[in-house]
Amino acid sequence: MPPRQRLTPADRRAQLLTVGARLFAAHPYADVLMEQVAEEAGVSRALLYRHFPSKHALFAAVYQQGADQLLAQTRPDPTDSLVEQLIQGMDVHLDYFVANRNAVLAANRVLAGDPVIQTIMTNELDTLREWLLTALPLADERTREAVSGVLKSWLVFVQVLCVDWLTHETCTRTQLRDACIGAVLGALRPLLATDPAPDWPPQGPGADA
Repeated sequence: MPPRQRLTPADRRAQLLTVGARLFAAHPYADVLMEQVAEEAGVSRALLYRHFPSKHALFAAVYQQGADQLLAQTRPDPTDSLVEQLIQGMDVHLDYFVANRNAVLAANRVLAGDPVIQTIMTNELDTLREWLLTALPLADERTREAVSGVLKSWLVFVQVLCVDWLTHETCTRTQLRDACIGAVLGALRPLLATDPAPDWPPQGPGADA
């Protein structure tokens, strides 16, 4: 074990989260041991357990941190078009999913149905849905409710599709992203008075969004 560094409680917690995030990204959930986290952080197991009483608690904190970072990086720019916002948001999330494949699969497969993890996911998806609602031309409250329902279902669709893609990469990353964007635009167009993305899909062979 490396020499222990003296850190404030907040800094120690941040260090443990960094180590935990790295291990959960690199290994399946079942293969990550709290003893390994403590050893790599250079702390005793007792100190680790004072901050995180279980592996589940550590993973939940790591996943919450990841969700917070995703929202910070995805926060939309109102000067961007809807398609630009969708591309940026999808790219940010796909970057995270690829870099943290094991953690994403753990949250969606190993811990599927876990109330703590599900709450983290639901809160992030709800925030993303609210942001998208502000980017759309909504004529009235009835339209808003209809669009909100479509977006809620679409975000779950994207989540499921991306998890499946991480397990079986049946298409390219760009094809996955564009399929997701095309799905939501196709679902929204019948509900809106004006086309939210008249230039989508890009035209011509090899066109890139």
